Amino acid sequence: MNQARPHPLRIPRTIWALGFVSLFMDVSSELVHSLLPVFLVTTLGASALTVGVIEGIAEATAMLVKVFSGAISDFIGRRKGLLLLGYGMAALSKPLFPLAHSVEVVFTARFLDRIGKGIRGAPRDALVADISPVEIRGACFGLRQSMDTVGALVGPALAIALMLWFADIQAVLWFAVIPAIIAVALIFTGVKEPGHAAGKHTFRSPIHWRVLHDFSSGYWWVVVVGGVFTLARFSEAFLVLRAQQTGLSATWVPLVMVVMSGFYAVSAYPAGWLSDRISRTKLLGLGMGLLVLADLVLAQSHSTLTMMLGVALWGLHMGFSQGILATLIADTAPNELKGTAFGIFNLISGVFLLLASVLAGWLWQTVGAHSTFITGAVLAALAMLLLLLRRTA
Repeated sequence: MNQARPHPLRIPRTIWALGFVSLFMDVSSELVHSLLPVFLVTTLGASALTVGVIEGIAEATAMLVKVFSGAISDFIGRRKGLLLLGYGMAALSKPLFPLAHSVEVVFTARFLDRIGKGIRGAPRDALVADISPVEIRGACFGLRQSMDTVGALVGPALAIALMLWFADIQAVLWFAVIPAIIAVALIFTGVKEPGHAAGKHTFRSPIHWRVLHDFSSGYWWVVVVGGVFTLARFSEAFLVLRAQQTGLSATWVPLVMVVMSGFYAVSAYPAGWLSDRISRTKLLGLGMGLLVLADLVLAQSHSTLTMMLGVALWGLHMGFSQGILATLIADTAPNELKGTAFGIFNLISGVFLLLASVLAGWLWQTVGAHSTFITGAVLAALAMLLLLLRRTA
């Protein structure tokens, strides 16, 4: 008598729903972000350093807010309400971009948008960890990341099509409002969360020194390596500015984000799938090596072709690092503190991301674009060295 084969584990429906939420919000966000650096520099007269400061503060704010939203989601035992708040704030910020007539208004809109991202980020990752079967956790994180990145591909592609039609950046930015509203609606209708014991755990500030003892040395190793790696990963706004330097017009500059997101999207899920079968740290090391190559190519690029090659490598490095880092956090964090764990990780990464983008803008303005990418390559190589030291210890 043949023994019945066990059914293969399936990715839960809520993971798919979260993937579509991420997809539509990224269509909205990346439509804006693919045009925003050019809008700031050419229309509003901002410098590269100003772009770096705005991007650094905005992205760091998102990561810093995650530390509290993750801890709050652990305390209340619910994630969905924070997802609605975070995605809702991002949707409400979108009309401010086409209405902006000064750098200050753009900064305000970007700041509010990233606060929304910070509120939703850690609870969303914790919810993925809550409902993912352990055996396919890497695949679940990889799928959500891939769908997020599909949105990041569609957004800039839509920006190009709309720019060809309207030839007006501010008019095109209005279209970002529609997918943002769809994303919020999908949370209401598609996202289900498992039952949690609300109020079961006493709320603790995630930056209180006592919480540090609740995490293993393996978790802190991921945080340190991820932090240094983040220092090497300045804002993609500088990829857009590099494209403009090579002669791409405002209409075609979003092609940079299309290429980057395309390579990110096609590599994120396979990387997650592979990480369930081979060493996650080996794959992370590959991602770091791809960033070194991307930076070296971008530093020396003098044509659209070589610039796009560097952008493609940048996208591959994202696919082989971001989902894997999130999975490593989920692997090494205590079950009852996963939201807090993602929050602390993002707190550290946020500080490094702020430093990275400000440093990139300063180097770009004072030394030249090539120095920004060379510095990024050196820092990525340092992160690889830390990874190697851990493996040989």
